[in-house]
Amino acid sequence: MSNRADAGLVLAVAVLTLTTLTAPATVRAQAPDAVNESAPLWSEVVPPPPSPPAVMSRDATGRMTLRAVRVERPPDLDGVLNEEVYEQIPAISGFTQQEPEEGRPASERTEIWLLFDDDHVYVSARLWQDPATIVGTEMRKDNQNLTRNDNFAVIFDTFRDRRSGFLFYMSAAGGLFDGLVTDEGQNNREWNTVWNGRTARFGGGWTVEMAIPFRSLRYLPGRDQVWGVNFRRIIIGRNELATLAPVPASYGNPGVMRVSLAATLVGLQASGTGVGLEIKPYALSSLTTDRTAAPPTSNDPAGDVGFDLKYNLTRGLTLDVTHNTDFAQAEDDEQQVNLTRFSQFFPERREFFLEGQGLYAFGGARTTGRNLGGQDTPMLFFSRRIGLTGGQPVPIPVGLRLNGRAGAYTIGAINIQTADDERIGAVDTNFTVLRIRRDILRRSTVGLIATNRSVSTSGTGSNQVVGLDAMLPLHREMTIHGYYAASRTPGRSGGEASYRTQFAYPADRYGLQVEHLTVGRNFNPEVGFVRRQDFRKNFAQVRFSPRPRGSEFIRKLTFQGSFDHITNTEGRLETRETKALFQSDFHAGDSASVEFTRTLEFIPDAFELQDGVVVPVGDYGFQGVSASLTLGPQRPLSGTITASRGGFYSGHRTDAGYTGRIELSPRLTLEPNVSVNWVDLDEGTFTTRLITTRASVTFTPRMALSALAQYNSRTDTVAVNVRYHWEYRPGSDFFVVFNEGRDTSIPGLRELQKRSFTIKLTRLLRF
Repeated sequence: MSNRADAGLVLAVAVLTLTTLTAPATVRAQAPDAVNESAPLWSEVVPPPPSPPAVMSRDATGRMTLRAVRVERPPDLDGVLNEEVYEQIPAISGFTQQEPEEGRPASERTEIWLLFDDDHVYVSARLWQDPATIVGTEMRKDNQNLTRNDNFAVIFDTFRDRRSGFLFYMSAAGGLFDGLVTDEGQNNREWNTVWNGRTARFGGGWTVEMAIPFRSLRYLPGRDQVWGVNFRRIIIGRNELATLAPVPASYGNPGVMRVSLAATLVGLQASGTGVGLEIKPYALSSLTTDRTAAPPTSNDPAGDVGFDLKYNLTRGLTLDVTHNTDFAQAEDDEQQVNLTRFSQFFPERREFFLEGQGLYAFGGARTTGRNLGGQDTPMLFFSRRIGLTGGQPVPIPVGLRLNGRAGAYTIGAINIQTADDERIGAVDTNFTVLRIRRDILRRSTVGLIATNRSVSTSGTGSNQVVGLDAMLPLHREMTIHGYYAASRTPGRSGGEASYRTQFAYPADRYGLQVEHLTVGRNFNPEVGFVRRQDFRKNFAQVRFSPRPRGSEFIRKLTFQGSFDHITNTEGRLETRETKALFQSDFHAGDSASVEFTRTLEFIPDAFELQDGVVVPVGDYGFQGVSASLTLGPQRPLSGTITASRGGFYSGHRTDAGYTGRIELSPRLTLEPNVSVNWVDLDEGTFTTRLITTRASVTFTPRMALSALAQYNSRTDTVAVNVRYHWEYRPGSDFFVVFNEGRDTSIPGLRELQKRSFTIKLTRLLRF
């Protein structure tokens, strides 16, 4: 890295830090102003605070203000609402449906109490429901299947910025989830904080009690707080979503994250957060066998220690320091079958990099969710570029991260130093990422991102990227995203820019999306991920989604068509794809779809699909049909079955697959994933099989044993990952992890490649 680049980045971070630390931090919920056609859904006009003993006021348009109540004695955190406080203080109620009938009263009664003392915010709820219909089978902390149970959620917009929030929810079985929401839709599932909760059953349904420490949240200075708040309830048996502050059906399950629609919460009096320092040391011991290393190792013992440190610079800004970072507890990647000419994408699984991930989203590119590998929009920051080479871990001696808010600014800054590792060819490298976003207007943002890698992987010297982006909501369900970015890599010049403009209108009944994206032939974000280079893409998609009235089975129909036209930057057509989709969503939670695809593809460079099967340069035209059936989450056997058949380059391809969940008991589940591809081309014929099964035994919401077994016929490998995790106190963990990989290419043999056994202990200390 050049001295000039070093100095520029250091100066930028210094100026940013000084600016944010000295900026006024007394932003408050501002004075109301009138609603108008150009205003977004939320409005500053809210009902006046309810006068005690009332805890809720609501106006004719549905806007509401809630009042939290101070208690001298905290409720017993047992999930049973038998304390006098629940008789003395009125409950908050009046949920409305988001699904299936937007705006109608919820089918079941929900009663909520918002309480607090000097140390905690308490959220309690009584959820009325026929006990025989309660679905409560998932209790693994932060597991995505928690929303496939009856569950109750609360989100706090503690900065009252109507863009971000802290999301907490619990399943009827007692499973806990916490997430950090940014941009009203980016949900960082891996964000973790210290809190607790319990659930219980009663004759008329189930109950929830949550205790969330003030010091686990971030909020504006001052004792008297004004927050945004909303609540969501999912009733699986009815396939029903209901919220306290109304949310349009078009926002779907993540609608609770639309904090611009949230109610106003008053009455909270926040205590101090102590010193604002957290230290989390770890110690580990391991045995490793690696027969692919040079020289090979067998039962090689090792031990290590390190720590992560958090310090609250302000109520909104947090500094993280990591020393001798270790990711031994991270789950293995789920293997994929790649039958394209583009790079595979594997999501980040390491906790240090997952926390605050949404802050670094740029230009409308998704950073969370499934199928990220299929998006053409570049990710300018992809954390797997740090600390990994060829899938192998690289030592991280030290790293710094600054995340959070300062007034109208959202800030993210990362500086990570990796070390030499001769075994895998890694050299000392410094990674720097700077992200700033400024809130403008009501819900719009403009932003800057800059990245630096001190040792380029594709040129001489270092690699830098700078980009500007904007997100402009024009209406409740209408948004424009845009960005411009450029990279600099010595030895690579010409076509170093990328830019995008996207218009999206994802309403419930109608949908429209139009996009233009350009990625230059030398656009090279080496701290990011680019699936495809040297192309211009024009994309359009239209959708019509009626809801048949009076149907006993069908809730919603979808008719959707899309057109994708991609050329290289010189105008040569590379991909033209037309799709037509028909989908039916049923009241029971099931869905079925059929999709027709017609593709024209130009292959500029021959590539190998399978050993000995090479797709040559040329133009290819083919079409196909695919179908899927999704079984609702309330069923003992749930998941999605897929099948497709059609042309594929010079021949044909047939696919079949199943991804789902099998409940053997409330504490024992299997999650199989089977994918088979039969490919018959002029250049050769082959079959790929990918079989993945995850078995989980859940002892308590904070203790689970899981095993992931994977077989990939394309790479001739079998891999097993067994992981025991016990969060023995909130924020402190004990892990036992076993990994093994074998080569199955020799018939009748299963040659061991790698094996490891690791024990790791962490302890959270808060000051």
